[in-house]
Amino acid sequence: MSDFFQNGIITTLHNLADRPIEDLEAQLALFARDRPMTLVLPCLYSELAQPALKNILAELSKARYLSHIVIGLDRANKSQYIEALHYFSVLPQRHTVLWNDGPRLGQIQDKLRGLGLAPGELGKGCNVWYCFGYVQAVGEAKAVALHDCDITTYDRGLLARLLYPVAHPRFNYEFCKGFYARVAQGKLNGRVSRLLVSPLIRTMKKVTGQHAYLDYLDSYRYPLAGEFSMQIDVLKDLRIPSDWGLEIGVLSEVFRNYSTNRLCQVEVADRYDHKHQPLSEQDVSSGLSRMSMDISKSMFRKMATFGTVFDMGTVRTIKASYLRVALDLIESYASDAEINGLHLDRDAEERAVEMFASNLLKAGESFLNSGEDTPYIPSWNRVTSVYPCVFNDLQAAVSQDEQEHHPDAISC
Repeated sequence: MSDFFQNGIITTLHNLADRPIEDLEAQLALFARDRPMTLVLPCLYSELAQPALKNILAELSKARYLSHIVIGLDRANKSQYIEALHYFSVLPQRHTVLWNDGPRLGQIQDKLRGLGLAPGELGKGCNVWYCFGYVQAVGEAKAVALHDCDITTYDRGLLARLLYPVAHPRFNYEFCKGFYARVAQGKLNGRVSRLLVSPLIRTMKKVTGQHAYLDYLDSYRYPLAGEFSMQIDVLKDLRIPSDWGLEIGVLSEVFRNYSTNRLCQVEVADRYDHKHQPLSEQDVSSGLSRMSMDISKSMFRKMATFGTVFDMGTVRTIKASYLRVALDLIESYASDAEINGLHLDRDAEERAVEMFASNLLKAGESFLNSGEDTPYIPSWNRVTSVYPCVFNDLQAAVSQDEQEHHPDAISC
């Protein structure tokens, strides 16, 4: 049971009464008559072998208000793509699988690369970007939601609560972010959000001064949540990072494009767990180490766009201040865990903070030395202005892939 406190500069929608899922879905079915809803699922082929995705599909099968499910499939060869078509065929809703590694989508990627408009690197951001392009190409959806495929505690109430704020005809929200408590199996999780993002935002306030953007980010209960929904028009101007700064990047973009009274967050689950990334202390190219680098660089870049000037001395000050703020927060988290009978490994928490502090310094150095980086994938508005038939080509490529490899598949 949540509280009803409104903090920060965006609206928080709480779970105050455990409203029955059937009641929510009945309303969503009414909304769907005028506001068709699409779900985007960025997926790795390897996730097809995990029980989490099997349960997600079983739950989604009951969400009959959805008009379309778009699955972005990464790291799959031809036989694996065919397997995926059969795997997702259990969904009763219209659904489409984008074979991102297939030759037809590869040709579109090559053309975009030739125009200087392709994503800079493969990954979740790239996958989501192509899915968003496809959703616009179909041209049916009025509201779009996205969540990951590795949620081990998934139930369809998460999606219903996530879509409700942007699907309700009397609400004026353009964008909605999901939040939840990262508690599972007797442990307090969410290390990157708790031990990097929150203390880094507060550190930036101390070092660079108060800023509306920092107050905005600090308003989110769980800024790294991978669950969000939006009105279809949001997709047109959205420029998202191709790296692991996706979640912070999306929040930054909607802050740039919309008034904060058009943005909200909603509590979507009482408990939440997913596949955990390793800390990867010795390898900055993987795990939470890489994630912390990407997020830190994203923060430096964004603050620079507001006119904040960084030099190496400022970066070192930020690193030292962050370390103090984060270590103090560990005390708060330890007390919170103790009163709730949860486990919190103080040594592991402090080692994570020390690694994040080191990576924060490296991220600052990288930012100062790489002024020509273009980390954001171009918006679809820009792409269509240069490549007007890209949506037709996307639809044709996806349809031909499905018809060739699985004639019975549901396609557009």
